[in-house]
Amino acid sequence: MAALAGPKAEPEAVDLAVDTTPVRTYGQMVLQRFLRHRVAVAAAVVLIIIGLSAAFAPWLAPYKPDVPDLNAMLAPPSWKHIMGTDPIGLDLWTQILYGGRISLTIGLFAAVLAVVVGGAVGSLAGYFGGVLDMILMRVTDVALSVPFLFVVLLLALLIGPTPVSVVLIIGFLSWMYPARIVRSEFLSLKRREFVEAARAMGMGTGRIIVREIFPNAMAPLIVNCTLLVGQAIVIESAMDFLGAGLTPPNMSWGWLLNQGQAYIASAPWLSLFPGIAIFIVVLCVNLIGDGLRDALDPTSRL
Repeated sequence: MAALAGPKAEPEAVDLAVDTTPVRTYGQMVLQRFLRHRVAVAAAVVLIIIGLSAAFAPWLAPYKPDVPDLNAMLAPPSWKHIMGTDPIGLDLWTQILYGGRISLTIGLFAAVLAVVVGGAVGSLAGYFGGVLDMILMRVTDVALSVPFLFVVLLLALLIGPTPVSVVLIIGFLSWMYPARIVRSEFLSLKRREFVEAARAMGMGTGRIIVREIFPNAMAPLIVNCTLLVGQAIVIESAMDFLGAGLTPPNMSWGWLLNQGQAYIASAPWLSLFPGIAIFIVVLCVNLIGDGLRDALDPTSRL
């Protein structure tokens, strides 16, 4: 019988090779998708250059910001003063470098403050719902119906225009849209399985909001924060242009724009270059926001 039996089949080799492909984190995937958005990357590079130039203004500025050139008052752009000078002979390029420190700082901190306040309001409204949601959203609707620029100018005149007060005014008057964004995300996320699991494990309400739900609601909030930076810069510039903004030595691009309006016909460069600086920064911020929106969207074809 043994002779009649066919040869024994050898056992198939089992592939025990381990997949060594590194697992990418969510942050790495978002970064990779953002880097594919060439326009957003170019905008980010330009914005970084502008920010570093403003930060290192004392080393990059060709002249002192408070030392005028009495032999070149209202001088047009030249090799000596590449953006010209103002009525008392101050170099405009130097003023723009120093003014960028104020404008960019106000835009960044005002946007962060608006996102923090709006995130807190939206989190509470979306998670608890019911009466608290109704009250907070009605307050949000009332705040949205108030004439924004009028209130900003009124508060600036009452409080006094300083960099800190301008950040507080713009930040506390810009929280409404972030609040709505976070609320809508919380309404969707609070019913997910991972939240129910956290409750079943005995996790407290505050910990669930901060550690479980809020990180998953960050994507649209980050995009909105980038747009708020540009909005805050424009609002601060409008305040300065209307005469309710900062005063020296706290000069910003808006203040330079306001100073140049009296010389729009005789010395247009005084308004042209600060306006271009504001335009470039706001454009870059919006392009970065578009890139982040696409990078954070898993359905995007980037």
